Amino acid sequence: MSDPEETPSQPSLSKDPEPPRRRRGEVEEDPEEARKRLLLLIPLVMAAAAIVAVVLVMMQGKGVYSKPVDELLAEKAKFVNKPVRAEGLLVHGTLVKKDDPCEYRFTIEKSGAQLPVRYGKCVVPDTFRDIPGMDVGVTVEGQLTADGASLEATQVLAKCPSKYEMKEKAANGEKAPHAALGPMP
Repeated sequence: MSDPEETPSQPSLSKDPEPPRRRRGEVEEDPEEARKRLLLLIPLVMAAAAIVAVVLVMMQGKGVYSKPVDELLAEKAKFVNKPVRAEGLLVHGTLVKKDDPCEYRFTIEKSGAQLPVRYGKCVVPDTFRDIPGMDVGVTVEGQLTADGASLEATQVLAKCPSKYEMKEKAANGEKAPHAALGPMP
């Protein structure tokens, strides 16, 4: 017969049970350490959420709508007395500078829709010139007046014509768009 200690069905009473085997690189986590990490993570997540909430509340109503002139005028009731950015081309012959009070008045257009602009500052970009035969792209920031008929600008940005257009004008003997501003009518 076989020896009772050798039978596989009987557990050995002399050995301690083996702990579960861990994979290589696996570290047993202490429940107390996990609790400490969780207690640190919760305030960090709450602080991040609070910062995001404050930023969103501060930005509410501060957005600037950017629209081409034709779209802006089609929906002008929606944008009256709100900050807007309008994009279009300078209408030739409309750029006028007044000295007292110092301001610029001009009109921009897109797809046949025209918007008169008043810019109450003395300095405009060098590229903001009315040059015959050259389209000057203009972006203005400001607010539509209460009647929506014009825009009170706080900033004027003029887009530079392409270098190819400038070379073509120079070949025809014309001056660059940033040449000195001549007398206004």
